[in-house]
Amino acid sequence: MAVLCFAQWLTPGNIELGYFLAALPAVAAFSYGAPGTAVFAAAVLLLLGVPELGVGHAQGSDLATVATVGLLSVVIAWVRRRRDAQLVSVRTVAEAAQLAVLPPVPERVGPVRCAGLYRAAQVGTLVGGDLYDVRAGPYGVRAVVADVQGHGLTAVGTVVALLGAFREAVLDDPELAAVAARLDRRLAADSAANSSPELFATAVLLEFPPGLDLVRIVACGHPPVLLLRDFAASEVKTEPGPPLGLGLGRPALPAVTELPLLPGDRLLAYTDGVTEARDSSGHFYPLATRVPVLAGDAAGLVPAVWQDLAAFTRGGPRDDVALLMLSLEQRLSGGPRGP
Repeated sequence: MAVLCFAQWLTPGNIELGYFLAALPAVAAFSYGAPGTAVFAAAVLLLLGVPELGVGHAQGSDLATVATVGLLSVVIAWVRRRRDAQLVSVRTVAEAAQLAVLPPVPERVGPVRCAGLYRAAQVGTLVGGDLYDVRAGPYGVRAVVADVQGHGLTAVGTVVALLGAFREAVLDDPELAAVAARLDRRLAADSAANSSPELFATAVLLEFPPGLDLVRIVACGHPPVLLLRDFAASEVKTEPGPPLGLGLGRPALPAVTELPLLPGDRLLAYTDGVTEARDSSGHFYPLATRVPVLAGDAAGLVPAVWQDLAAFTRGGPRDDVALLMLSLEQRLSGGPRGP
């Protein structure tokens, strides 16, 4: 306002700049609440309605028009603040619900150290079509990484069903293959109930039995787990099984692969949103090649992989991405030792 008053003072008398003030309440409505906008509206009316102030000399219909603009601006500011409050409330509830479905993985579950990262393809969401979880139970520490059909919010129902079945299986099923069979039955039942025969998911299950320096792995149509040993990465060879939801538990259980672990070994499970991400030239992201290079990053391997992937794709992949790194504390003669 002071700038406009000074500009009016420098302007010839036959040119009036004061009416530019009429837009001030409308602009203020986007930044201030109703009381603040009302103050701006009153100040504009005062400057334009009192000729002695040297800004303007609005009268009659002109002053009524400015007053109407000010009143509408106050109403707009009130509505905007109300909508903003409702939006914040809805977003808070949505984030709490999504975090309840897929909470951040803890740094340690029993003797297993964990590091996870999840990025949903749909902007503004925390849960999409990928999932991971790590749980301790009477048969050891078990983990799952899966990629359900579709992505975004349309796949959240399937994610919830799989996570619920996995968490029950961790406590009830003594064999890792039986866990996979339970997840398969869950998807098959949901597919039949929803008349959706194409409902399926790829998954990899890992189990760290108590007191043993090894990991058991069941693969269900999922990308292979990477073993990082001595700064060299290699794919863990497993007998591949069909994706979940295609009758995996009938008539036979999937094969289980056992892998002895050495001190310092790390296992990286991921979804195809990582390895199928492309750069501007159409090349796929070379995860197995990049992991040894990134292994020495002080911030951690999982964040380093994500940053490298985002730089490779110039902004991040367009599919859901899940990364889960697991390492087992080995029991040696000198006591527990972490990688």
